Amino acid sequence: MKTIFKNLIAALLLIIIITVAGCENANSDVDTNVDAGASSGEISGVWEKGTTHNITGDVIIPEGKSLTIEEGVTVIMDPVAKTEFIVKGNLYSLGTADNPVKFTIQEKDRTTDNKFGKKWGGILASKTCAELILDHTILEYGGSTTSDASTSVKLGLYKAVAGENLPALWFSNVNGKLVVTNSVIRNFQEDCTYIEGGNIIFSNNIFYTTGVSGGEAMNFKSGCLVDAAYNLIYSANTNAFKLSNAGVRTPQADIVAYNNTFVNTGWRRPTAKGGSVWVENAVIAHIHNNLFANTRFGIKRDTKSKEDARTTISNNFYYGYDQATVNQFQLSADIIGGTNEVRGTSAGQNDPGFVNYPLNNPVSSPDFDTSWDFHLKSNSIAIGKGTTNFVRHFNNPITFSNGLAYVSPAPATFIGAYGVAK
Repeated sequence: MKTIFKNLIAALLLIIIITVAGCENANSDVDTNVDAGASSGEISGVWEKGTTHNITGDVIIPEGKSLTIEEGVTVIMDPVAKTEFIVKGNLYSLGTADNPVKFTIQEKDRTTDNKFGKKWGGILASKTCAELILDHTILEYGGSTTSDASTSVKLGLYKAVAGENLPALWFSNVNGKLVVTNSVIRNFQEDCTYIEGGNIIFSNNIFYTTGVSGGEAMNFKSGCLVDAAYNLIYSANTNAFKLSNAGVRTPQADIVAYNNTFVNTGWRRPTAKGGSVWVENAVIAHIHNNLFANTRFGIKRDTKSKEDARTTISNNFYYGYDQATVNQFQLSADIIGGTNEVRGTSAGQNDPGFVNYPLNNPVSSPDFDTSWDFHLKSNSIAIGKGTTNFVRHFNNPITFSNGLAYVSPAPATFIGAYGVAK
């Protein structure tokens, strides 16, 4: 009888130990299971065209391995597990215009109540990630808040603490290669991107409905060499671009931002930093041919920690529907500008001539209508006001180990991300 009792006690203790260990490990020790389109744990190889993958726990591309995601793949993230997509190796997400890759949640969860996401984490690329491509890729409904049980916290990724809202994309290899092109980032809780190093192209992307109480569309730190061009950023909570040399990484942050269109950015965070383009902390910034429509501030500096003196600014265009908006982008000690800029002083002056966008749309609205068309009418005064007289980083291609190569697009003589519709 005593033997049976001892065996029962031992079994009970074993169950308790297993249960506690499982709670502590949370999503980080899930098993790999790629059968029937379900994935968790370590992943690599090829996800074939048109397939659907249900991510039931955190996934990790191991160091030294790669995952290629072909066109039309749908990646369904688990909103209960708040899954994270961690890249220690390389990731190539290669959609097309007709068949983009999509990182999303179940259709039933894509509701107005969830328009700021928080349903899964983000794509988190560690310092060992050498190459990452997002081409014709949609990221949506993410940006969950970390906890002590989060795999990213346990692995020391991103800010490595509980209570942080994850970005759609974090990249941190100063020697790495990152290209995000022809993609859409929407419905995230805070930052769309948080980039801490690399050779980088962001081109022809769209960002909208992001940031509940903070967050940038693109946030670049020290270690970054960036060409950011032909992007549309609508109603980013704080800034469209935050350009900073913060951190102790080399090279010094050097960002060329040109031919972008910013609409209604910065108004949903009415603080000193809420605006359009924020420059600080000795960043080298080259800001040309950008169109600011109903944005807050325009280009603003941190007066206590200014941009590098080699910064250049020219040929940008500013429009405000009402006088309060126009007053925000007038030059001052912290609102900065450059040469050959279009900057009026009265409400409604310098209408950019968008093909289809109501310029009286409330600046506080984060809601985006996909029928809007930010191409320029043929008589737009933004046509011919741009410059091509500056140097971008990646006129020569960034070449990847899989044979793909990307160059940053050439600047245009029109201002903004879109010229006249063809």
